[in-house]
Amino acid sequence: MDETTPDAAADRPRRRHSLPVRLTHWVNVAALFVLLGSGLQIFNAHPALYWGHTSTFAEPWAAMTAEPVGDRLAGFTQVGPLKIETTGLFGLSDGERRGFPAWATLPSYRSLADGRRWHFFFAWVLVANGLVYLAWGLASGHFRRDLAPARAELSPRRLRVEIVAHARLRFPKGAAAHGYNSLQKLAYLGVIFVLLPLMVLSGLGMSPGVNAAWPWTFEIFGGRQSARTLHFLTAGLIVAFVIVHLAMVLASGPIGQVRAMITGGARRGTLEGDQP
Repeated sequence: MDETTPDAAADRPRRRHSLPVRLTHWVNVAALFVLLGSGLQIFNAHPALYWGHTSTFAEPWAAMTAEPVGDRLAGFTQVGPLKIETTGLFGLSDGERRGFPAWATLPSYRSLADGRRWHFFFAWVLVANGLVYLAWGLASGHFRRDLAPARAELSPRRLRVEIVAHARLRFPKGAAAHGYNSLQKLAYLGVIFVLLPLMVLSGLGMSPGVNAAWPWTFEIFGGRQSARTLHFLTAGLIVAFVIVHLAMVLASGPIGQVRAMITGGARRGTLEGDQP
């Protein structure tokens, strides 16, 4: 005879994330953390971006520099025609000329060689992990079942309502909190099928070895420097996504959200918000 009471049954952990989702999620966290820090280390070797095939040093599209201002040295960040002083953060930090500060790079000391080793190794970790997730997602129906938005979910009214709800930090509760909403689905699909592939492909477009075998890897971007700039921009958009993702986790109940991503389930009542 089953002696489980209704209240006890209601208190059982409910699975929200499958094991493949949880494993690939945490591998992505580690890989992206190292890739960001090592990527900034590589960028610091020449903190400027260009468009096209060559680097026109006198006319960068974006740059972080240190220049004398009166009797002092100041850091500046320039994007297109806009140029602002960013002393202490970009261009000049801790009295040293460098694009990004030491605390943001891996390793923290100047070493282009070490930065490249870390970056290339974890880039392949990210690619392999992504292929595993992609294969599982297609085979299991995860993309179709959990991430593909229905037509009704893409209506302007529905999207407007969800944007306002998120802006007011109003998250669904109960059963509605165990699925992805329209904004989440569009954001995840954009990262999975647009930003990450573009970041990987533009990274390959900067490799002389890859270019020699497959010249199209940089030609499709209009040149190796354009590939480098797009690589930097897509990485920045992924960082922006992660920041918003973390903000939503904190706003909707971090303990329950993290528990769900570790164990796959969460007790009813601990997850009031939706899945960030």
